[in-house]
Amino acid sequence: MQTIVISGANRGIGLELTRRYLQAGARVVAGCRHPDTAQALAQLALAGGKLEIVQLDVGNAASVAALGKVLTDQPVHVLINNAGIMGGEHQALADMDYTAWLRTFEINTIAPFRMASTLLPNLRLAKRARIVTVSSQMGAFAMDGMGVGRYAYCSSKTAVSRTMQIMAEELKADGIIVCPVHPGWVRTDMGGANAEISVEECGGGLFHLIENLTPAQSGRFWRWDGVEHPW
Repeated sequence: MQTIVISGANRGIGLELTRRYLQAGARVVAGCRHPDTAQALAQLALAGGKLEIVQLDVGNAASVAALGKVLTDQPVHVLINNAGIMGGEHQALADMDYTAWLRTFEINTIAPFRMASTLLPNLRLAKRARIVTVSSQMGAFAMDGMGVGRYAYCSSKTAVSRTMQIMAEELKADGIIVCPVHPGWVRTDMGGANAEISVEECGGGLFHLIENLTPAQSGRFWRWDGVEHPW
């Protein structure tokens, strides 16, 4: 049985991936900041399956360390770094909230690195371990003209994609697959009601991608539908 760790699992893409992995018979460790109010996760727990809901604030080093202790000596087959933030309303050239920008980097860039580093002993215990980090095409250099007025968000996603690319090279000898992924423009709280694809479409595509990743795909940037995205 696979053990899957998912951050930001209480809604949107994280919740859908939690649902799909439970349906596939995996054990899911679902992290969220406020488990007591995570009603959708609670409903999944009532439906059966091996779901463990844990308190996890990826921006808090002590919280991530506590998760590591909970999972001591247990293999983790897939780490999905899904938690992220948009960066606030003030991230334009002439109107930047610098404190919020730093926070965006803390959550979107540093936290996925910290999660991977903390759970590395667990990933090394698993066969065909994978680290998948939700990035965005808004951080890709190939997407000219995209992201104007979103300096904090875009720069944090550029940085995390590059971080995962470096990590993939470093962990190649361990056989651990590392990839950033673009989830698409999804109808979630962050994506909005006018986004292009549903949570179900995104979750289904990402599930299929994650389950079929090979070492040859490590260190490359993938779209939710399995198509490689230019950097």
